[in-house]
This record gives sequence, structure tokens and C-alpha cells, in this order.
Amino acid sequence: MNQAPAACLAAKPRFTERQGQYLAFIHAYRQLLGYAPAEADFQRHFRVSPPSVHQMILTLERTGLIRRKPRVARSIELLVDPSQLPPLTPAHPQTVKTSMRRY
Repeated sequence: MNQAPAACLAAKPRFTERQGQYLAFIHAYRQLLGYAPAEADFQRHFRVSPPSVHQMILTLERTGLIRRKPRVARSIELLVDPSQLPPLTPAHPQTVKTSMRRY
């Protein structure tokens, strides 16, 4: 039987592209603010509905990518090595608005 080396198996991400973005968001949020994001933070960043965020969190937990403490707000903990995460990309274009008038 032909088996792949362990290094190749470890290098392959265990998550989808979208899941990777959620994981990268959790990591970046924790790095910046020192605590995990709330579901409302995911909603604002990814511009998705509350049920979509909740289902993704449940999926990430069920697949062993994150851990949460029951009845503890902002308790999401990454179970993935941050070096395995993709770069966080903006979920939507960031336009700059200004109230200054042009002369």
C-alpha cells in the first residue's frame, strides 16, 4: 500500500476556505483585543445572518477546530496551530467616506 509521508498529511488543512477565514478572524481578533469575538462580531465582519454564524461556530466546534466553554461568553479557543491558518482577507470592500467638500 502506498502511504503519504506524515509531513504531507500535516500540511494539508483540515478545514474549508470559509472555515479558514473564520479561524483566522478568531486568531486576529484575539491578537488585537485579547479575547475571543462574539457572534455579533462575526456577523459584522462577514456580513452574514446570526443563524449562519451560529451554524459555522457549531461546525468548527464539532470538527475539533475550536473549543468553547458552556455558558461562558467569548470563550472560543482555537485548537489549530496559527501557522496553519490562511491570511485573513476583507469580507467586503472597504470604501472610505469623507464629509469634506472638494474645492
